[in-house]
Amino acid sequence: MAKKRQKKQQQNFRPFIKWFWIVFAIGILSVVLIFQLASWGAFGEMPTFERLENPETNLATEFISADGETLGKLYLDDNRTWVDYETLPQNIVDALVATEDARYYEHSGIDARGFARALAYLGSKGGASTISQQLARQLFVGVRSRNLFEAVTQKIKEWVIATRLERNYTKEEIIAMYLNIYDFNYNADGIRSAARIYFGKEPTELKTEESAVLVGMLKNSSLYNPIRREELVFNRRNTVLGQMAKYGYISEKEKDSLQSLEMKINFNPESHREGLATYFRMYMQRWLNRWVEDNPKPDGEKYNIYLDGLKVYTTVDSRMQKNAEEAVQEHMKNLQAEFFNQNTPERNPTTPFLDISKGAVDTIMRNAMKRSARWRHLKREGLSDKDIEATFHKRAEMTVFDWNSDSYEKDTIMTPLDSIRYYKTFLRTAMMSMEPQTGHVKAWVGGIDYKHFQYDNVIQGARQAGSLFKPFVYAAAIDQLRYSPCYTLPDNQYSIEPGKHGNMEAWTPKNADGKYSGEDMTLKNALANSVNTITAQLIDRVGPGAVVSIAKSMGITKEIPEVPSIALGTPDVSVYEMVGAFGTFANQGVYVKPVMVTRIEDRNGTVLYEYTPETKDVLSKDVAYAVVNLLQGVTEAGSGGRLRHTYGVNNTVYKEVVTGYPYKLYNPIAGKTGTTQNQSDGWFMGMVPNLVTGVWVGGEERSIHFNRLAYGQGASMALPIWALYMKKNYANEELGVSQDAFEEPEDLSINVDCSKQKEEEDIDTDDDLDDLDF
Repeated sequence: MAKKRQKKQQQNFRPFIKWFWIVFAIGILSVVLIFQLASWGAFGEMPTFERLENPETNLATEFISADGETLGKLYLDDNRTWVDYETLPQNIVDALVATEDARYYEHSGIDARGFARALAYLGSKGGASTISQQLARQLFVGVRSRNLFEAVTQKIKEWVIATRLERNYTKEEIIAMYLNIYDFNYNADGIRSAARIYFGKEPTELKTEESAVLVGMLKNSSLYNPIRREELVFNRRNTVLGQMAKYGYISEKEKDSLQSLEMKINFNPESHREGLATYFRMYMQRWLNRWVEDNPKPDGEKYNIYLDGLKVYTTVDSRMQKNAEEAVQEHMKNLQAEFFNQNTPERNPTTPFLDISKGAVDTIMRNAMKRSARWRHLKREGLSDKDIEATFHKRAEMTVFDWNSDSYEKDTIMTPLDSIRYYKTFLRTAMMSMEPQTGHVKAWVGGIDYKHFQYDNVIQGARQAGSLFKPFVYAAAIDQLRYSPCYTLPDNQYSIEPGKHGNMEAWTPKNADGKYSGEDMTLKNALANSVNTITAQLIDRVGPGAVVSIAKSMGITKEIPEVPSIALGTPDVSVYEMVGAFGTFANQGVYVKPVMVTRIEDRNGTVLYEYTPETKDVLSKDVAYAVVNLLQGVTEAGSGGRLRHTYGVNNTVYKEVVTGYPYKLYNPIAGKTGTTQNQSDGWFMGMVPNLVTGVWVGGEERSIHFNRLAYGQGASMALPIWALYMKKNYANEELGVSQDAFEEPEDLSINVDCSKQKEEEDIDTDDDLDDLDF
């Protein structure tokens, strides 16, 4: 009886069992069908195999310094530089797996247990997205839709793509891709940018607690923003550390210790207008734009310098660049304070312009207004000139440059026209440093602050050289007439008659102080003290054509008229070309064109470009060494003497304006100052055997200048920047900046020892007396 009842119960359950398996089979088949439909693109386009193999990720072009540091990047939207798995710190991998996908190494893209848990608890105990799914969403699916049906189909696509990714890539490659693709905000695209921006480090240098911060941000980088929500991110960091301890990546003791640490964010925002070597990077952007025009890809397409992930290896040394920028800031802030002091409205009613009429000032301001970006923008919108000009007289809130603010910016209210005049009150500068033997540019500072002053005075600007041009005249005289630094000429007023050397009228230059000693002076002493009468005699003897020829052979491309007045520096020249030219003297007469890029690679490391040095033999070793000897006299007993000697200590020019004085640089230095008429331009060129550096300081307009030579000369405006820069370089022995003497050629045929020549002259005089027949 019992058996019959049991058999009957089994017969009653058979339909239920049958339907269970039918439903189960239908469910399985439905899931398979849904996955198949998704793979066919029924729920939207799916990535092809080729796209899975080569996912489209925008990579920024990276500028790499000679010492291996990233100077900056070029990008449109994605500031991303790829980092391979091998260069990721283990702590960030552990933190990622522990927090986002604990069974990552056990599944094939979909975590069934995690999905079941999320389904059972409706996500209250965590989601089910694996790292592979999150990567799929980042690469191919996009932001989760708020529409339920679309959200479900997106999830299905994620599952399909995740399994495909697992088939195409290793677990390590997927982790690297995910960390490289994620947007951490503030232009921190990918783990490398995030490490640099939030901690000022490369990923390999991240500590465990720092990696925990970045992994914590993966949940929602906008919500877990360490700059705006410090406490929330701190708690999230500790949650990540807790997960690492839970899954055995760190001990409980380590967790407790790390969780108690303060969260230290070292925020270093990266943008095109901020960071190291901004002027140089913008020059490189223009250089690359020209390069891609002439160097297409193998398929004929042009490289995109913002998306293709080029690596540009530059000659700039990040340490020397930092030294250069610090030297500029230290001195220019000080010099500007004195300029403001001398140009108050009470002292100078036309400030910052000097010695020009109100009408001339109005003309300058009107021209500046019409050249402004604001004028161009409003003109494109169709406004009339009258309406545009009216907007320049309306007060508005704005952020302007200010040396005395921590960020060099301050908020203020002024009219756009007043802001133009305000910016013209700031003195500008340019500095470039180069290794003469290779032409490698080591530092490049185009101005005082790129964010507010974008004109690059290194290569875009050209100003009168003043006495800085005189070494070309002396080089021509030594080369053609075989004069030595000890050759003497009288310091008398000298005139070149009309009709000679292209002169329409007589040319009679004066010495800077208006005085003439009447005594014979050696060329070395004359150049050291920048005596104009001696330079005038030299150019008369060699002719302007010879001087122009030498200058052109040494890289000066600006038009130079063949007239005697060029001897005193009337031609406009750039810092870039003058550094290259003076490098010829330091490089034993061989001109080497300045080099900024040594190599370019694509994102895969394929070399696309390698530079070839451009050189030219200009002077013999003997002549080049003789000119160097002349230039050494400038720093030993001439206008550059303050590099070595302490004098004028009671003068505020030296104590307050000339930053860092006394400098006490006693190693062999060749140099030359330059000062133009009315102190509009101050120059200094300084050389040691393996480094040539040029500095220019002046106003945007030639009418913006100091009213006294004591402040406006090159020795006060430009030389201090060179001195501060070199002292910083010498403080770091790893830079290898030479303190040795310049190499003397073997069998030097030109006498550079004037004391020796004086002894020989005395002997010759005695011999002549012996031969006289009384």
